[in-house]
Amino acid sequence: MKVKRIVANINTKDIAEAKLFYHDVLGLELLMDHGWIRTYGSNEEMSIQISFASQGGSDTVTPDLSIEVDDVDAAFERMKNAGFTIEYGLVDEPWGVRRFYVRDPFGKLVNILAHKH
Repeated sequence: MKVKRIVANINTKDIAEAKLFYHDVLGLELLMDHGWIRTYGSNEEMSIQISFASQGGSDTVTPDLSIEVDDVDAAFERMKNAGFTIEYGLVDEPWGVRRFYVRDPFGKLVNILAHKH
């Protein structure tokens, strides 16, 4: 048996609120819409990972989601310009990532990161 996909499910009464944060700002595609559930993602192959943490690193709160992007500085500016609350960073961490924490429309703490090269 092989795990093919891991999907994060966020409970909300208003699924339309996801569009600005996940589609318009982060650029994820709307992959599925059944009215009661909308799934945003990418058809590119991605790594399957699930993390368990006692903290978020650098003594921060453990984020609900981590999203790796190719340009974290651009993501940071787009989130700020869209009015989303930045809760940590933009910082270069000692383990080789540049990242920030932002609250999505549902109150979830999202770690947006890029690996430094």
